Amino acid sequence: MNLWIDISTLHHLLRLYDGHHPLDIYPIAVGKMVTSTPMGTYRIINKQSNPGGPFGAFWIGLSKPHYGIHGTNNPVSIGKSVSHGCIRMLNKDVLELASMVRIGTIVFIHK
Repeated sequence: MNLWIDISTLHHLLRLYDGHHPLDIYPIAVGKMVTSTPMGTYRIINKQSNPGGPFGAFWIGLSKPHYGIHGTNNPVSIGKSVSHGCIRMLNKDVLELASMVRIGTIVFIHK
């Protein structure tokens, strides 16, 4: 499998691809205007279950320091631009995603 992640901050969607084939689409929350989600191409560098605090059920760390894809204890925030820059997912969705992606997976973030 050639998995990679495409994140649209404008549409509040995370898409998981295998090569050119979309596998799953998840609703997300992204950074607010003053703490926007960083655009660019990154890699997954670490994964941790039950990270504590506001990070929900799972943390997927990105190669951009201090940024990641994580669950949330505030599910009503999904679909909005409210975070400090990280990508929030529903806990059930981040657990599913984390079970499929590996360290090194490419994450492309754009508007």
